[in-house]
Amino acid sequence: MRTVEDRNDIVQEMRAQGFCLVTPAMLQACFGVAPAALAPLLPSWDDLPRDGYLKDGGKYRARRHGSFVQTITPPSLVQVPHRAHWQPLDYNALHGGIERWFEPIEPPVCATAAWRTLLTQVGEVCATVSSQSKWFIEAHQFRIDTAEGIGRPTPEGAHRDGVDFVAVVLVNRRGVKGGESRVFDAHGPNGVRFTLTESWSVLLLDDARVIHETTPIQPDGEKGVRDTLVLTYRAGGFQDPD
Repeated sequence: MRTVEDRNDIVQEMRAQGFCLVTPAMLQACFGVAPAALAPLLPSWDDLPRDGYLKDGGKYRARRHGSFVQTITPPSLVQVPHRAHWQPLDYNALHGGIERWFEPIEPPVCATAAWRTLLTQVGEVCATVSSQSKWFIEAHQFRIDTAEGIGRPTPEGAHRDGVDFVAVVLVNRRGVKGGESRVFDAHGPNGVRFTLTESWSVLLLDDARVIHETTPIQPDGEKGVRDTLVLTYRAGGFQDPD
């Protein structure tokens, strides 16, 4: 899979195949923020509450959630009052159809300039790909650990999210093996498999065109974790129950 070097590359790759990978070295050129500027956010992943909605009974996932509205012109990013995360069963057969109230992302995180730059710049690139002027963004801080032996980043399996674009940001990975990312054409047999290993790598996905999943992680040392930031961009409004 070819890595992109600037925003034009992202637009071309997204339009050609529906996904692309931005390496940490290219983060500044593509999204206007350097890994060093994001590093102060790392401690916030150590304070994520357990996900109490896992239907497999596991204790391997912790998370926080926040929602934002981005306007492209004039540029603005506004955090909206805390709300439930909801997906239809068509997109999440395991956890869909219910309102899941996760603890909110902490205010100092959302106020950080690097955080706001990442959300808005990814949104601007996605808007160029699809000619949108406004995004309804959901941000999810995830930690998957191996304290019970196996951790499942996507317990629902290969899926789409019911949005326009998804950005999966690898924040930290230590003491684990596995966690292979798999991206497949939603309407055909083609697909790729690879493993995100570098902190602040960004996998950008066109949710209408590709299906994605991450395989389970297993311990490869003590206190194994895989931390990610998942951002979803949707035109027209947040997903809500009818």
